[in-house]
Amino acid sequence: MTPTHILLLIGSYFLLLLLISYFTGKNDSNVDFFKAGKESPWYLVAFGMVGASLSGVTFISVPGWVEASQFSYMQVVLGYFLGYLITAYVLLPIYYKQNVTSIYQYLDDRFGFVSYKVGAVSFFVSRVLGAAFRLFLVAIVLQQFVFDELNIDFKITVIISILLIWIYTFRGGIKTIVWTDTLQTLFMLVSVSLSIYFILDKMDWTFADFIASEEFSAYSQTIFIDDFLEKNHLIKSFLGGMFITICMTGLDQDMMQKNLTCKTLKDAQKNMVSFSVVLVVVTFVFMLLGALLFIYAEKNGIALPLMDGKPKSDLLFPEIALNSDLGIVVAITFMLGLIAAAYSSADSALTSLTTSFCVDFLNIEKKPIGDQKLIRKFTHVGMSIMLIIVVIAFKYILDTNVIDGLLQVAGYTYGPLLGLFAFGIFTKYQVKDHFVWIVALLSVLTVYGIASIPAKFLGGYIIGYELLPLNGLFTFIGLWLIRRKHTAIA
Repeated sequence: MTPTHILLLIGSYFLLLLLISYFTGKNDSNVDFFKAGKESPWYLVAFGMVGASLSGVTFISVPGWVEASQFSYMQVVLGYFLGYLITAYVLLPIYYKQNVTSIYQYLDDRFGFVSYKVGAVSFFVSRVLGAAFRLFLVAIVLQQFVFDELNIDFKITVIISILLIWIYTFRGGIKTIVWTDTLQTLFMLVSVSLSIYFILDKMDWTFADFIASEEFSAYSQTIFIDDFLEKNHLIKSFLGGMFITICMTGLDQDMMQKNLTCKTLKDAQKNMVSFSVVLVVVTFVFMLLGALLFIYAEKNGIALPLMDGKPKSDLLFPEIALNSDLGIVVAITFMLGLIAAAYSSADSALTSLTTSFCVDFLNIEKKPIGDQKLIRKFTHVGMSIMLIIVVIAFKYILDTNVIDGLLQVAGYTYGPLLGLFAFGIFTKYQVKDHFVWIVALLSVLTVYGIASIPAKFLGGYIIGYELLPLNGLFTFIGLWLIRRKHTAIA
């Protein structure tokens, strides 16, 4: 595909999203923007959440990670599954009982103003970085394969990408996103399925031939239990995955905002359970695609693409889809899948950041009714500008595989949320609220210090995803130390 063809495809895709936005955003009310009127069908939310959870990170970075990690990521994904069940049956009932717009309002009711703001700030930093990771990934692909040939600067690529998201979300918000996510998930799954089919066809393999091949066995080790010191040991990966899901879904305004648009708690729980099963299966398919891409590249002498002079495994899938001889169908479906994957998470992130900032920091629900819509629209613009700045900065500071970087950041930013919610749910104590921010800060700094210790000083132990539960544990201990003698009212 030529850059012009890709731009026409992107333009057509966004015209479709704008059409959806037109019909879903007619009301243009804050109730629809924040909660979709609490009328979303649970099955629609479940299907759309698959795309939002996978995002461009899974679409490109997971297949590109297979060579370095084989199928060890599936250990993390199985931990995700347990985390989704905990989210469905522990956290969702709390949110529905309190009828919150922002889930961090729970912390205000439970502990007080400072705890509430600590939770909101933790989410805000987490979601800004997470959304920026995802947008950065699609931006570098578009830059590498489209805009470089047109001599368009990377900064312009980022601005255009986020501007397009703003255009179709500024009226309907979460109500629009529930529907656009459904379409985007469909495009993503069709794309990966057709990519596998055409690559197998080009190699004269059936799917059974692929699974039985010696080449596949070189990439397919899934369970790692030989060395507990290693980062990818089963126990460390599984527990890390469980806590990542509890935090990045159950304690995340972005993901929970969609669940809170369901009519009832029971519908939201059905959504969460069905979504979690599908997500495990779909992620495994992406791992299969990753192995197939590396096998195909080796057989056809395709080297890893370079970015700033360094090999970039994240770019292998687009390199094969767009520049090999697999045909126009693979190229078109790849681009549709990439765009869908990237924007299905980025649009909801932009909306949830707007929601959180309006509710948690601007107290929009206490403002005059006539001012609320204007405040929300100005905030939406501000969040867009902030994302542009962070994504551009990543080009100059990010030196790791995107999904690995995303999970590492989660260990720092979501830890205080985990500790706060755990203390609130599993104890009856109140805390000295004005000290909570100090506890959260010390916890993050402690975990950062631990992560900075070279493995040789820990007997060869490599610290991985357990940073997140450690961070939550330190926050929990800190809250215990500043607890008040009297307990919370049941």
